[in-house]
Amino acid sequence: MSGPYTLFQVLDAPRITEKATMCLEQGNQVVFRVAKWANKPQIKAAVEKLFNVKVEAVQTLTQSGKTKRVGRTQGQRSDWKKAIVRIAEGQAIDFYAKS
Repeated sequence: MSGPYTLFQVLDAPRITEKATMCLEQGNQVVFRVAKWANKPQIKAAVEKLFNVKVEAVQTLTQSGKTKRVGRTQGQRSDWKKAIVRIAEGQAIDFYAKS
């Protein structure tokens, strides 16, 4: 995507899974679902501005959509992009905090 974009267009949602929780506890890493067009510098800037943390590294991967059957027809779920963001030691992102 070229042109201006908002931070909420880059970051879709945090991934709260068993594997993502282990990454957070062991390696100070947070997993996000991001836009397919977003690159690593855009993801890093969005996380730093939204959560006021220092990002050390960003790893991205494109998750392939699963093939699913509904009756006789077969369909394909959409592909999506995942970002694993390592934040600086001593900092944290709390998704469960109440405002």
